[in-house]
Amino acid sequence: MRRLLLITLLLFTQASQAWWDEAWTGRKQLVLDTTASGVETTEALVNLPVLVRLHNGNFDFLGAKVDGSDLRFVAGDDKTPLKFHIEKFDSIAEMALVWVQVPQVAPGDKTQHIWMYWGNDAAPAQADAPGSYDTSHLAVFHFNETAGAPQDVTANGRHAATFSGARTPGAVIAGGLGFDGQQTMTLPAAGKLTVNPAGGLSVSLWVKPSAAAQTATLFRLGDLVLGLEGGKPYVDVAGVKSPLGAELAAGTWTHVALSAGAAARLYVNGLATGEAAAPLPALDGVATLGQGFSGEMDELQIAGAARSGDWFKTAALGQGLEARLVMPGSDEIEGEEGGGEASYFGVILQNVTLDGWIVIVILMVMLVISFLVMAAKGLVISKTDKANRQFIEAFRELGRGETDKLDVADDPEEADLKDSDLLTVLYGKHDHYQHASLYRIYHAGIQEIKHRVGDRTDANLSPQALDAIKASLDGTLVRENQKLNAQMVLLTIAISGGPFLGLLGTVVGVMITFAAIAATGDVNVAAIAPGIAAALVATVAGLAVAIPALFGYNYLGSRIKSISADMHVFVDEYLAKIAENYSR
Repeated sequence: MRRLLLITLLLFTQASQAWWDEAWTGRKQLVLDTTASGVETTEALVNLPVLVRLHNGNFDFLGAKVDGSDLRFVAGDDKTPLKFHIEKFDSIAEMALVWVQVPQVAPGDKTQHIWMYWGNDAAPAQADAPGSYDTSHLAVFHFNETAGAPQDVTANGRHAATFSGARTPGAVIAGGLGFDGQQTMTLPAAGKLTVNPAGGLSVSLWVKPSAAAQTATLFRLGDLVLGLEGGKPYVDVAGVKSPLGAELAAGTWTHVALSAGAAARLYVNGLATGEAAAPLPALDGVATLGQGFSGEMDELQIAGAARSGDWFKTAALGQGLEARLVMPGSDEIEGEEGGGEASYFGVILQNVTLDGWIVIVILMVMLVISFLVMAAKGLVISKTDKANRQFIEAFRELGRGETDKLDVADDPEEADLKDSDLLTVLYGKHDHYQHASLYRIYHAGIQEIKHRVGDRTDANLSPQALDAIKASLDGTLVRENQKLNAQMVLLTIAISGGPFLGLLGTVVGVMITFAAIAATGDVNVAAIAPGIAAALVATVAGLAVAIPALFGYNYLGSRIKSISADMHVFVDEYLAKIAENYSR
């Protein structure tokens, strides 16, 4: 149903490359921006692990499998599959974090891109965490486990010893570790971490100190130390210490890294801040993380190579909350002409969250019901008004002694229809004013008269009998009014409840959008706008229900008031005629 709606609303604006595999129904272009507007680099980066942040503002979670196992990533040639793995995929909260190994990222370019495919229910899981990192990576820890020893996701399997500290689900990238100043983590759990000085060493991690001016060891392996002194980061190689960097702000995530070779350089948020002029010695032992540190850590990467400043810059700006490296484009639907891009309406509908669709479905049911009520009421009121005019003309032509001339006995076959004006209109007999509410009042009065005087036309009625007849007429009038107003409450519910339901869907959608953005860190306008626009669809749906119902209610209400006024006038006119014909 939703798929059909999306296809109906798509406009085809430009041609694109051939589809990698027609078994996948959706794809998106992911642009890698290494210009000044993204992560500005000056050198080519090879086998770069890139973090792709997805949320309801840039990805259609309803079009993918609930666990994201149908995701695929293909190089810019739309032919070469890329290695990737999923750190987190939450289809309910509509957020995902996926690592993709990009073979080469050119400097100063925003035309390079990769393709992301999804939408194949038969696709098996193909994530490959070890394959996402080349052989230069010694160990990588996402810290996304809920308990137990932090796991190395590379093929080396250098898992850490069991960590007794806190697990923080809302770190800079999914889960993280919490340290209280007494806890440490060591790795590997068995054996040693050996580093060849000829290859160099790089260490990077995200830290969020819980207090300022800390003195702690963030990472230590043999004679190599990455630490804090008074909250200021430094790197130390065999006693040769770099100048202290700027103090890290408490409660803020900061990317800290070192690159050691002929000298050891310190990088903070991708910028070089100091250097220890000492060559990297041979390292062979157990690494320690977080000694004396109070705060949180996330995403530890250790490589047996001296990484460049551009590498750490892409990590700091591509992994962090700014997310400036990967720019997701518009969704494309397989089978459309040229793989055309979605129109504005298509983009909006693709980003409507599950709760938004639930609200919209409820509102559409309300819309259908209100239109059915308006159509049925309009038909009944039109027939009733026309029949009333015909009846009153005939009634006013009656002479003295002809009061019961227009009355017809009840038809037993229509006993099941008498409580429904609509069924009477559709299936009842219409040869004797059966549509007229005035006739039904008239009929009730005649039955009361016959109950008292039979068929005699020369009988007299006492004032008490006339009062009893008037009470019967008034009761019939009230019941006729109730029948005319039946189901009108559904229109008032649509008028008052529709906008509130729509507002509820919008508020929840906005909350989910901002929560996903906070979790994934993609804060650019292009990421926020689709989610906000999709959330507003619920409000539009609510107004679409309320506005027609409001117009229909006011129009039908005025017609009902007119018929009700006619019935009140008729009761008085009828009683006068009865009193004239049957008075003493």
